[in-house]
Amino acid sequence: MTIFSKFITAMAGLSACLFVLSGVMLTYEVLARYIFVQPTSWAAELSQLCLLWGVLLAAPWCLRERRHIRITAIIGQLKGAPRAASETVAMGVVAVFSAIVGFQGAIIVLDSLHLNRTTGTLLNMPIWIVEMAVPAGCALLFAQACIETLRAARGEIVAEGEHE
Repeated sequence: MTIFSKFITAMAGLSACLFVLSGVMLTYEVLARYIFVQPTSWAAELSQLCLLWGVLLAAPWCLRERRHIRITAIIGQLKGAPRAASETVAMGVVAVFSAIVGFQGAIIVLDSLHLNRTTGTLLNMPIWIVEMAVPAGCALLFAQACIETLRAARGEIVAEGEHE
């Protein structure tokens, strides 16, 4: 297993922790709001932050492990070179998409840093902390998509239900 692969696995673990943390914060918010009638000023916003970062950091692992949503009615019937070609094209599209979204996200982050934008909520934290999830997650997804594109082009296709 490569260093990058271990890093992607660690990011997936971090994502799982962020999802749990988000659930704990939202549970606390519900209890505070409806049982103690003392809503928090932070739980909803921080749980959204955890969910956003969690999803974007887990995306490369999902791609590597083929855990993302796929429609395989046609591609599942293909074998050999046609299957490898369709997988290669699909992974290439993911790489291009993540590069475009990541680049645009980086422009937005730089703009927010330049203008000192904040969330405008009670926490009023710098918005770049939220926005940075997009270029960071897309950079990792781009790298993983490039790896998967090369693997597919070499015919190293992971079949449904099989994982490294």
